[in-house]
Formats: sequence, structure tokens, C-alpha cells
Amino acid sequence: MAQSRRRIPEASVIRLPVYLRILIEQFEQQVDNISSERLAELAGVNAAKVRKDLSYLGSYGTRGVGYEAEYLIYQIRRELGLTHDWPVVIVGAGNLGQALAGYGGFSERGFHVAGIVDVDDNKIGSVIAGIRIRALDELAKIVSGHEVVIGVVATPADAAQDAADRLIAAGITSILNFAPAVLSVPASVVVRKVDLATELQVLSYYEQRRLTALHSVPTGSTRGASA
Repeated sequence: MAQSRRRIPEASVIRLPVYLRILIEQFEQQVDNISSERLAELAGVNAAKVRKDLSYLGSYGTRGVGYEAEYLIYQIRRELGLTHDWPVVIVGAGNLGQALAGYGGFSERGFHVAGIVDVDDNKIGSVIAGIRIRALDELAKIVSGHEVVIGVVATPADAAQDAADRLIAAGITSILNFAPAVLSVPASVVVRKVDLATELQVLSYYEQRRLTALHSVPTGSTRGASA
């Protein structure tokens, strides 16, 4: 009986694409081996965390040599399921949905947009990046015809839950949600949320801290001066 694969913690899974991007960049610069310390530095984490994350892949590197970049790229791609293409369907053909449909980075990483759907008659029939926008009612046909398992919600907030429900009913088991709404889905469906407004608010927090720190620096400190 084949030994079952060890489940990788979600935090480690989230870091694997970061390592993959860095490794590909390093390999393209003729870097054949990379240490956990160097990979950690480029990824913005500590080396112990890198070694732990990669140990889930069964990769432990070689003392004094590090990890073989090309093989580690292969291991991470295999673990992330990137050794074959994944068709994706987008619900919502507004500005965001159209931008996502035309984003070349998807296909470069093994994801191709199999279809994009909308409820707006003025958009249906238009072609975006070679993909014809189809009616929302055709969603199930697109999913079954292209064996799609990943759906993208790029609708306004008030339409997001209906979009998710339709994706799930069509057979979608993984959803990437760009809508500013919390989706209610069965436990068997995986949802990843991309909230651009929230990320901007986090950045504004750090900018506010930076400004506060600058304004609180004394201009003429007398610390250390004798009376």
C-alpha cells in the first residue's frame, strides 16, 4: 500500500508560491544551488521556517551546498499541482473581470481562462483577450465542457453569494473571491479571498505609523548636554 502524503499546513502552502517565484528568478540568473538562509532573506522569512516548509516536500538540502534550485522548483510545482494546466472560469465581466481575463500571468503559471460569464446583455457576446463573454446561464455548460474546478468571483458584493452558489452548483470546488463579501460555502469547497480594499487599508496603517514617527522626532534634542 502506498504511504499517504503528509498534509502541509496552510501557512506553509501559502509560502510555497513565494519560494517558487524566487527560485525561478534565481535559476534564470544561473544560480544552481541556494541556501535556506538566502532563500529566507529573499522571501522575508527566517531560515528555520524555510527549512521546515521544504521538509514537508521531503527536501532537506545538503549541508554546505544548500538546495538544488531546479529540482526544488520541480518539487514545489508538483506539490502545488502546477505540473498540468487548470482551467478557470470567471463570473463577472466588469473592469476587474476583464482585467483578470486578459492577465497573461495566469497562463504562464498553468491556469487558462476557459470562460467568462456575466448577466449584462451589453457585455455578453463581447470578446476579451480572445474569450467571448457568455451569459451566466451558460456557466454549467462551460464548467462541464472544460472540466473546470476553479472559479473566480469578480462581481459586485451583492452578487457574490449568488455567483458562488452557481459555481458550486456547476461543480466548482475551489473559488477565488475578489468581491468585498464573505461567502457561505460547504466545507468541501475551498475559498481564497483577495480583498484589495483591505490590503490598502493595511498599507495605510503602516504609512500612518511612518508619518507619526517622523513628526514625533525632536528637532533639537538636548539629551546628554550638561546643565
